[in-house]
Amino acid sequence: MAHNMNLETARKILIDILKAIALPENSKKLSEAKSLSGKETIKFFQQVFPIVMEIQMNVVSNYGFSGREGLIQFEQLIREQETSDPEIARLREQIRATYLPPMNSTSPDVLI
Repeated sequence: MAHNMNLETARKILIDILKAIALPENSKKLSEAKSLSGKETIKFFQQVFPIVMEIQMNVVSNYGFSGREGLIQFEQLIREQETSDPEIARLREQIRATYLPPMNSTSPDVLI
């Protein structure tokens, strides 16, 4: 199933990730982590990024992508699909906004 992910399934997984991030317990964890990191970018990544990755791993495992390797495989497939599907690109950008520190850059091409 993981290798044959179509656009509809990709969108559903991304929406499920956003829903999981918005769950009160996850939202609280992320808010606390963001507060602890202050305005320090390195601390932000150390505190926030692992929480978002854990949430994503939990969601994608429901679709046949297991563990860290599964998340990497899922991300690779999403990167391929986002170039041809604006909805996937938009959803991925929303997820990225939860773990990327606020930046003053106007460039849409961020490192991750």
